[in-house]
Order: sequence, then C-alpha cells, then structure tokens
Amino acid sequence: MRKLIRVSLLTVLVVIAGAGGWVIYQHDYDLREEKMTITGGEHPLRGVLAMPKHGHGPYGLVVFVHGDGPVDATDDGFYRPIWETMARAGYASLSWNKPGVGGAPGNWLHQSMQHRAEETVAAIEWAKRRSDIDRNRMGLWGGSQAGWVMPKAARLSSDVKFLIAVSPAINWLRQGRYHLLAELRARNAAPSQVKSKLAQSDRMLRALSNGQTYEQYRAAGGDVSGISNDRWTFITRNYASDASADLAALRVPVLLILAGHDINVDVADTEAGYRQRLRTPGQLRILRYPAAAHSLMRKDIEDSSFKTYMTAIAAPRSLFVAGFLRDQRRYLEETDR
Repeated sequence: MRKLIRVSLLTVLVVIAGAGGWVIYQHDYDLREEKMTITGGEHPLRGVLAMPKHGHGPYGLVVFVHGDGPVDATDDGFYRPIWETMARAGYASLSWNKPGVGGAPGNWLHQSMQHRAEETVAAIEWAKRRSDIDRNRMGLWGGSQAGWVMPKAARLSSDVKFLIAVSPAINWLRQGRYHLLAELRARNAAPSQVKSKLAQSDRMLRALSNGQTYEQYRAAGGDVSGISNDRWTFITRNYASDASADLAALRVPVLLILAGHDINVDVADTEAGYRQRLRTPGQLRILRYPAAAHSLMRKDIEDSSFKTYMTAIAAPRSLFVAGFLRDQRRYLEETDR
C-alpha cells in the first residue's frame, strides 16, 4: 500500500512539474519587452515597447490604442499574443498604461476622445526619434472605444500609414442603445424591465444634453448605479462622439475586424458606416469571425469564467478565435509589399 501511495504521489508530482513547464512555455513569447517613459504629451506615459526577439531593426511600429476601462500597457497580458504576431511580421508594438493606471500620472476618466488622439500622436512623435523604429512603417491597432480615437489620430499625424480597427463603433449613442438592448435580450429580460431600462437611459441622455452635473442628476433621482462622478465626467465629454467625419477624411488603408457574437457593437452598422466612408479602391479590408465575441476571444471561452481563466494560464494564444492572430500578421506583411 505504501509503495502504491508513493508511486501515486510521484505520478502527481511529475504531472504537476510537466504542467508547470507547459505553462512556462506557453507564456514564453518571441519578444523583447522594454519598459519606457513616453514623453511629449500632457503627461509622461508609462509604456512598453515590444520588439522582435532577434535583429536590431529598424522595425515597423504598431501603436496600440486601448478600449474602455482602466487598461495597463499589456492589458493584463492580453496583448502579448498579438504583439508576438506583429513581431513575426517585423513590427514592434508600443503601448502604455492609461493615465491613472498602475501609478501613471493623470486620470483617464478626465479624457475626451480628442485628448486620447493627441496622446497617441505624442507617442508616435516619441517613437519616431528612435533609431530602431522605421518611421515610414507606422500604424495603429485599437479595439472598441479606440474606434473614436484612431481616425482622429490619423488626421493629426501623417505618419500613420494604416489602421487595424477591432470591433469599433461609429456613433456613441447608437452603440450605447444597441449594447443595452443586446444585454437585456441576453438576460431574457421581461418587457417591463426593458421599458424601464430604456426610460432610465433616455432620462440620463436628457440630463447630459442639459449639462447637468453628477450631483444634480443624482439629487433629481437619477439612477447612478455603477456610475462614479469621474465616470459621469467621462460620459459628459464623450457621449456625442461620432467617427463619421474622421473616417471620411482617412486616406490610409484600414483593416476592419468584426465579431459574430458582438453584444457591445452593432457590427452591421459599423460595416455599413466604414463601407460608406472609405471608398478608395483597396482602402478597406474586412475580416469577420463568426465564432468570436466582442474581444475577439472565442465566445465559448468568454462565456465561461473558468474556461477563460484556464485558457489564459495554459494556452493564452488560444483565447482568440481561429485565424485572428494569423490574419493580422498577413495583413502587415502585405502592407509592406
């Protein structure tokens, strides 16, 4: 019996050791990461420059523009498989903590989309001074809320040569209404609840349009569940955002990436808007991933916290829907031809 127990324990230890080695292997990316302080904007930015592991450049550069929320430079590691893909195409990736995140100065909730675009351009100007970066091969990658930032940045900087737009929206208010209704449908909300939530949303919009402060709205009985004073400030500055004019002014190639299970963004509205405004032949390429959620993770994984956690640990590249990483590498390689 003791021999059997010893053999069993040894087997468990071997499995654990093997699993540990696999996890280390899965998180060993073909990258060189350097922490940077990006200067030239309103605040110094705490960033990461991820470069191909081999060679000395100059490399092309993809500047990452975050979506909503308190995102750090790596998006909690979510970006690394994408950075690795960029590196294999000969591109470095530059990203930074949002203001106020991870000890960075400032407060991202006090930014407008214009502020974010100017921040992005400041990062581009900083990167241009580096000898290991090819200033003629610079573009932007961004998801979700970045759809209002990247076209502005491209108008401000002639150094932006392409955009990769992942799950972007065009109009803030249309996107918000779509998201609200999609979430209610996903929860099988009763008609009375849908009516109540829409009324709350309309009441908030009227308050924003009338210039009410957070305190005034709350004192008048407005629902502020999940909304801080800072978040109210952020919404006030950005709720009228619409990317239409900035998209129409774009003269660079755009890769538009859309998910089949996106409850955040109306992908049909986004595709129609991009097609209407990007009319130069060959300017717009659209890739659709039917099995993907808004984040371009596989929906079956995103729907389960357990699956998300285990996949992030054991096989982080597999978080993304099949083809997502490969297709971006191909796009960058074709852009260089």
